[in-house]
Amino acid sequence: MTYLTLIWTFFRVGIFNELAYRINFYVQLFQSLISLGTALAGLAVVFSHTQTLGGWQANEILVLLGIYLLVGGLIQMVIQPGMETLMSGVRQGTLDFTLTKPEDAQLLISIGEIRIWKFTDILLGIGVIIFALFRLEHEPGLQELGHFSLVLLSGIAIIYSFWLILATLSFWFIRVDNILNIFQAMYQAGRWPIGIYPQWLRLILTFLVPVAFAVTVPAEALSGRLSQTSLLTAAALAVGMLALSRWFWKFGVKNYSGVSA
Repeated sequence: MTYLTLIWTFFRVGIFNELAYRINFYVQLFQSLISLGTALAGLAVVFSHTQTLGGWQANEILVLLGIYLLVGGLIQMVIQPGMETLMSGVRQGTLDFTLTKPEDAQLLISIGEIRIWKFTDILLGIGVIIFALFRLEHEPGLQELGHFSLVLLSGIAIIYSFWLILATLSFWFIRVDNILNIFQAMYQAGRWPIGIYPQWLRLILTFLVPVAFAVTVPAEALSGRLSQTSLLTAAALAVGMLALSRWFWKFGVKNYSGVSA
């Protein structure tokens, strides 16, 4: 319960901080609607010339788009701010204060800053998913919902671990921001099914920059396309990535000399 209380405390602090600048909510909502409108326009253009894309129907890709928005919102609300704080903390020496606190430093870094207005992307993503499932006339059963929950959590864990590993590199390299910018650019490819890309790009988006497990695999689960192999691979990779990122974080902290060195 201590960790849950700590997470809730930081979440409340994030709300209070953002409420001081309420205009940001309207700016974020406008940006989210523009992003959604652009994506829907792209879908309309593509499916005005074809019935399927890589074996996916329009409404199935709409489900995928909703998951893309949901996961992207979560990344920008919690994961990205925390990793940016880690990198700037190493450069400026403020990470020392975090490391001396009694709670787990990785947890404090991960939830230290929450951009609550990014929650609009999460809500829009959920809305798009529900609308797309209604259009598909497909009501997921309990098993499909269970598989969806498992692969979605696995995808989020994989993305979090990936970001943590990259951010931990800042213990040895001064600027890692450009690498994270590359991830953001690659994540844009996630609004389309991974299967439509060339083999070399599919491999990159699956194993090097794990967009496939964050977006495409959960969409497969909701639309009834998920294979047992993809389910087990996502779960196993999530466990492996969490363990690897935790070890790499501890290794980085162990070799961190601090600003006073």
